[in-house]
Amino acid sequence: MEEWIMAYLAIMNLIGISLMMIDKRRAIRHAWRIPEKMLFLCSLLGGSIGTWAGMYLFHHKTKHWYFVIGMPVILILQIVCVTYIRTIL
Repeated sequence: MEEWIMAYLAIMNLIGISLMMIDKRRAIRHAWRIPEKMLFLCSLLGGSIGTWAGMYLFHHKTKHWYFVIGMPVILILQIVCVTYIRTIL
């Protein structure tokens, strides 16, 4: 079961970093953008490390306070939840 969870998280984080890269490229080209809700949804579904890394790797959304604060908060909440679940199981 843990292998499936780790694979899922790896995929979600790859999606998160990819979404940040794609959105940054589209921003530069003034093309259609990925909605911010989608970026947060990806983070909430387990891609918070990849999305957060993508913010700083591609210098994207780093001036928006809700991303600068929101992504680490999501990651911390996910770590707390996983730690709690592991202690009760």
